[in-house]
Amino acid sequence: MTTYSGTKEFEGAAFVRASFKGATLRFSDVSGVTMRGVDVDGLDIDSHDLSFGSLFVNGVDVVPLVEAELNRQFPGRELQKAQTPAGLREGWAAVQSAWQTTVASTPPDLADAHVEDEWSLAQTLRHLILATDAWLRGGILRMQHPFHEIGQIFTGADKMGFDMSIFRAEPPAYEEVLAVRAERQQLVTDFLATATAELLAEVRENPWGGGDWHPSVGDCIRVILEEEWAHLRYIRRDLARMR
Repeated sequence: MTTYSGTKEFEGAAFVRASFKGATLRFSDVSGVTMRGVDVDGLDIDSHDLSFGSLFVNGVDVVPLVEAELNRQFPGRELQKAQTPAGLREGWAAVQSAWQTTVASTPPDLADAHVEDEWSLAQTLRHLILATDAWLRGGILRMQHPFHEIGQIFTGADKMGFDMSIFRAEPPAYEEVLAVRAERQQLVTDFLATATAELLAEVRENPWGGGDWHPSVGDCIRVILEEEWAHLRYIRRDLARMR
């Protein structure tokens, strides 16, 4: 398989009677792509940012339909956009209950298993540790050194100039992952227990820097919720393929 990485040579290109059967696109920009008279049987699209835009299929914007179905499959997911302390507390409780079910029902021998190019359950939990560290410990609490050494950083962070030396080189034991994950879950629970509308409205800096976005405390919590629900969907999808 030929791999094209970091290229813009296809921007604005026209493909006529071309075959992309079995092709894989990862971390790529396909915004504004127009397809007409195409065979899309089995086409599989997964976009973390789908809800922030539009996707037209035969003239119908299917984003609201996809969001509604995901909310049906994951009760409480709609609360990831909650604006009140009570709503955020309820949303956090819902996603943590869903995660508890998934972790408890996964055999230990599958904790480090993964499908091609995707994270394992252990790696996913480590990434959620990192997400909590970034948005709660770093963004909201403004801790100078917010990251735990077993956090799983996202792809491409090194190219953004992120200091990768803070993370442990060798993967931790699953038991340690579960212990640190539980600590981070409790941090969010404790924070939300006393959060007020006034606190949620306070402005913070983007913990990843760059851009003009200055999230509120509530925005930071909503990012954590979005990460929790998105990665729950990913790992349930992948575990179903491995069982």
